[in-house]
Amino acid sequence: MDTQQDRSSPALDDCLKLLKGERDEQRLAGLLLVTKFFKGDDLSSLLTIYHAVGVQFLDRLLRTGMGKGSTSGGGGENRDAYLQLSVTVLAAFCRVPKIAASNDMVSKIPLVLEVLSKESGPAVLEECYEFLYLVSTASEDGIMTLYSSGGMKLLASHMPILPDGSHQMELTVKLVQLLLNKFFPDRIYNDYLPELSMIVAAIARQFSVLHNAMKFDALHILTAILSPKFSAPLYDSLRAHPEKNWPNYMRDGIAAILQNRVAPTEKLQTLILAESMMTIFGEKWLVGQINSPDGKEPIPTDRCLVLVLEQSRVEVAVLLNELAYLKDEASKKSSPTAESILLKKRNVAIAFSLLEKIINLISNASENEGDLIHENTFSLVIKGLNETIGVVLEYLQDAKEHEQRKGDDLLASVRVIGSYLAQAPLACKEKVRELLEYMLSIEGEDESRPFYAICFLLPMLCQLTMEIEGCKALISCGGQNAVVDCLVNLIGPHGYMVEDKGCIFLACDTILNLLLKKEQVRVPLNDLALVNLLKALAHWTEGVDDPSVIMMASSICTLLFDFTSEKALLKHPNFDDSSLNSLSRLIARSMASWGQDMSDAAKAETDLLEIVTAGYSQWVTRFPRVRDAVER
Repeated sequence: MDTQQDRSSPALDDCLKLLKGERDEQRLAGLLLVTKFFKGDDLSSLLTIYHAVGVQFLDRLLRTGMGKGSTSGGGGENRDAYLQLSVTVLAAFCRVPKIAASNDMVSKIPLVLEVLSKESGPAVLEECYEFLYLVSTASEDGIMTLYSSGGMKLLASHMPILPDGSHQMELTVKLVQLLLNKFFPDRIYNDYLPELSMIVAAIARQFSVLHNAMKFDALHILTAILSPKFSAPLYDSLRAHPEKNWPNYMRDGIAAILQNRVAPTEKLQTLILAESMMTIFGEKWLVGQINSPDGKEPIPTDRCLVLVLEQSRVEVAVLLNELAYLKDEASKKSSPTAESILLKKRNVAIAFSLLEKIINLISNASENEGDLIHENTFSLVIKGLNETIGVVLEYLQDAKEHEQRKGDDLLASVRVIGSYLAQAPLACKEKVRELLEYMLSIEGEDESRPFYAICFLLPMLCQLTMEIEGCKALISCGGQNAVVDCLVNLIGPHGYMVEDKGCIFLACDTILNLLLKKEQVRVPLNDLALVNLLKALAHWTEGVDDPSVIMMASSICTLLFDFTSEKALLKHPNFDDSSLNSLSRLIARSMASWGQDMSDAAKAETDLLEIVTAGYSQWVTRFPRVRDAVER
């Protein structure tokens, strides 16, 4: 109703007369009339009543209900009623944005938080949450005061015990969203890490059990909290969380969204959440019990695996197609598409990461997981991965034709291909070999020369070079030089820092495979590559006692020495006495481990010892300094 009608309303007139009375009893009666006759959307009447009752009386009423004061009506015995009335009218008044944003309401946030911290009835709690939400959304001061007064801590303590899907829970979820939007991640990570894990666990349950719009609010909050780059402390806290069911709740919610018709943006958010969960708990999390919405029909334990795989495949196909188009358009005209391209690159990276995790899950499937993953699911996953790797190879083919060799999307494409081919080396065999030279030349955005692409392909290259035909395929595109260069960058004095040290041995094994087949396959190594690799091996092994390192380096060094001589090496401008002395000591150390009293560690490297001893006899006359070191 409009203002004129409000002012002529008998009910409003009665309220105003009582509210302007001299005694507290009259004002209380007026406020009770307010709660009975006026709706929350009648903002003009609420504003009129607010001015009539006065801030001071509202403050006294709240404090009396909290046991901090009294009205002239003797409030001790009616404290609960006063508290209920107080928070009800405060919440009602704050539906008027102007009132909610006032200093008087902002200043009451600490008092209302105090009410919430004590045992109160559900009606009081609900009105308190309503008040906090309205005041916090009305002004910057409101949200700042809520945070500085410990609102995050209180919400975290309440959420686990609130009824599922209740209006109270809905309001707390909205308040958490407000605080996250304003203070996450930096301040909240620093101030409220334990509370953050409590909130994740509580919202995960809502994400599982609810099937309304609030499910998507939960999705957005969970994705926001779990996806930042620097979230390791939170992940550790979540792994140790006493609520053990929350990871299962996450799987329930993710499966429910992915198997229903929802917007593509929501499905992408769901994939981001799934990727975060696998980062926290490993790929095994993807397989486990799922609760059906009706609680009746049993759902296969591998359903979430299938759903995540299928949606990831959809995202890869769509995003790579869109990326190829956007890149083509960007090359034709000057219209800015960089931001759109960057967003799609980030999204495809998420889908690729999920595919890699699924590849790991399938390849590491143990006896126990084999029971959880149905045989038909294995076949379905392999078929799906084969098809998607084919799509990624087509994307690289298009990039090659457009002479694109630099980009994190191209690097990520090589990585997922390398991950899959390490497990299925014969997949897409012809296409892989056709694109091998190109893939080895790809650089990331921050790279000045190819390195990571070669690292990603090493598992596949190691398997490829176990066969003569594979060695020929690698050499035909000059791949041997790329692998040598990669190993030099990994173990040399200016080596790259890489998390996975296993790639060093994969590079070593690949080079070893090539060198051992030099009788059947000519291995073209130029002098500079040979010298650089020998110097890198010398640097890698200096002061190292690890038998696996000593024997691997020694066996490669032994095979390389067969290509040259001590005299030729010392003539090379990039080689010096120091490197030769280091390599002499290396060969001597490895030869010294041969014999009847071999240690267990040496016995484990017997095959490499045999390479060293056999090779030594072939070139010993050409390396007098090495011979002296061995015989000393």
